[in-house]
Amino acid sequence: MQAARILPDLQCSLLCQDVRLEANGNFFLIGVLDAVRVPQLPITAFVLHVFNRWTAGLGQFIEQVRLLAPDQATVLHKVETRFTLPNPTVNATTVTVLRNVQFTQPGPYWVEVLVEEVMKVRYPVHVVVVPPPQPQSAQPRADQPTEQAPGPGSASSPEPSKAQPPPSSDPGRAASDSSPEV
Repeated sequence: MQAARILPDLQCSLLCQDVRLEANGNFFLIGVLDAVRVPQLPITAFVLHVFNRWTAGLGQFIEQVRLLAPDQATVLHKVETRFTLPNPTVNATTVTVLRNVQFTQPGPYWVEVLVEEVMKVRYPVHVVVVPPPQPQSAQPRADQPTEQAPGPGSASSPEPSKAQPPPSSDPGRAASDSSPEV
């Protein structure tokens, strides 16, 4: 007797900034997130992706991905996706797109992944406020030389700087080309 249905295992679940499918069929994950760092709150994340890989199952299933607020009760997003595993040796990958996610307070938000109403994983994604860097002040740093006024007996207009750019390691590049090498 053959099993008609086997509930699958969740091999992985990752929150990402983007997921792309390469020409060879492999997935390319961009910006796998362990936290969402923002300059201020509230803020809207225009798009987030939840990459899930299912394995060792048999049958047709409904996956549910939920994003919960820090109170762990408010469901911010809920998306259902159908997938099929024709035999237990096949994997199924789902990518859930969450659009216009509102983050209103710092702290842990929660990603929940269920299949057929059975919780498979629940993990936190911390929203952290990181203030933008402050602009450098006009005062010179201790490791930078300061301009000195001309001393007595020197010409009234300072002499132009005689600093030359460092010699290029590329023989085909002119010494006066001061664009940075990449």
